[in-house]
Amino acid sequence: MTAKDCGNHDKDRRRRFQRVCACLLIFNFILLLTILLVWAILQPTKPKFILQDATVYAFNITSPNLLTSSFQVTLSSRNPNDRIGVYYDKLDVYAVYRNQQITLRTQIPPTYQGHKDINVWSPYIFGNSVPVSPYNAESLSQDQSSGTVMLLIKADGRVRWKVGSFITGRYHFYVRCPAYITFGTRSTGIVVGNNAIKYQLVQMCSVSV
Repeated sequence: MTAKDCGNHDKDRRRRFQRVCACLLIFNFILLLTILLVWAILQPTKPKFILQDATVYAFNITSPNLLTSSFQVTLSSRNPNDRIGVYYDKLDVYAVYRNQQITLRTQIPPTYQGHKDINVWSPYIFGNSVPVSPYNAESLSQDQSSGTVMLLIKADGRVRWKVGSFITGRYHFYVRCPAYITFGTRSTGIVVGNNAIKYQLVQMCSVSV
């Protein structure tokens, strides 16, 4: 084989490689364009979350600045989409007071939510002797004295969207639900069980992806 033949062979190999790369790029571009078009046509909407109620079993602050709390909250989620399903791969629920987490995270079991479906979860969230900042401890005592404490029930996790047989990658998912807990003469709760108070809240939650 002459040097010229070797040179021609290398050129043919490079051309075939370039053609394969070009085909792969074109295929990926068409696939991405198709997904974007389908996504735009279907116009996916984020699930709607509502904090329906909260049952308070314990909510006590002791010296030095330790908070013990125990709740059961009821969250409902509605998928408003006609053709898009939602996989909740991970969803952790916990409570926050003035930007400080006051309970452990409770994980909701992974689930699939079909078109127009509604899911309801009632997880328990609690924290035993959780240290809180002196400022938050003082603010909490003042709020309890005034009769109203505003908590934030959060749900963080990851979701995937299902469009037909296509399933997207995982997206971070954040739910924020305000919960107004009343005490003393201003309490709007109903006594249930032993020293437990249930509050009907029906609060719309903010959802971000």
